[in-house]
Amino acid sequence: MAFPNRRRFVSVVGRKSGVPEGLWLKCPACKKAVYGTDVKDNHEVCPQCNYHHRVTVWQRIEWLLDPDSFTETHANLRSADPLGFTIKEVSYSYAEKVSGYQKKTGLKEAIVTGFGCIEGERAALSFMDFSFAGASMGSVVGEKFCRAADDAIRERAPLISLATSGGARMQEGTLGLMQMAKTADAVRALNEAAIPYISVLTNPTTGGVYASFASLGDIVLAEPGAEIGFAGKRLIEGALKVTIPEGFQTSEYQFDNGFVDVIVARSEMRPLLGKLLRYMTPK
Repeated sequence: MAFPNRRRFVSVVGRKSGVPEGLWLKCPACKKAVYGTDVKDNHEVCPQCNYHHRVTVWQRIEWLLDPDSFTETHANLRSADPLGFTIKEVSYSYAEKVSGYQKKTGLKEAIVTGFGCIEGERAALSFMDFSFAGASMGSVVGEKFCRAADDAIRERAPLISLATSGGARMQEGTLGLMQMAKTADAVRALNEAAIPYISVLTNPTTGGVYASFASLGDIVLAEPGAEIGFAGKRLIEGALKVTIPEGFQTSEYQFDNGFVDVIVARSEMRPLLGKLLRYMTPK
């Protein structure tokens, strides 16, 4: 394939979210050349192989919600540094690291919550962004999800969670790990209040987030090809002395084994969520 300007041909391997416009790109999945604008116009999905690139919270809000319908909640919650976590050898301070992620992403934390409408149906919403510390779950991520659940119960509105995560925020020690039980209990409260809860799993959804609220939806959806599971392949094989099958912990494998209800392409997510909201919250 001939490129208009070979110096503007770039690889997107390792990019945290989105792809640049006006450039020829090498898809990290199919290794084919694709035009950045074509990927952008296709909801950041490779038109050749359907590979779903990581995207930001604000991109998802733009694609999923009715225009100007989103109202953010609990926006001022920020992580503390309960352990004073520092690795002196590499000048690593947890507080400085969090501040760096805030400047880099424009987010206060790895999760954004609020209310919005999808095809006219109002819902409470929880979005996670992998570009903020790998969307690791610390005390603020857990607290904001729980507050979103409380808001849904109070407003009698369904809760939709779009999850992504690489694991727990270990710099917060036990406070990070306890969010698994805390968020799972929030889902229990939703169930007891008869509030519908839809969980959408994106790439990747792993660790404590998957082991708690992300896997507990009344309906669990997943984007194609997403990595989904608790522990990684090497850890499982090393601990259990077994060989993991090919494609293990993908959306497709989880669907085949009953852990995911529907695999949904990004371009089809909005109409499906609108339909589910109408089914689950009849007038």
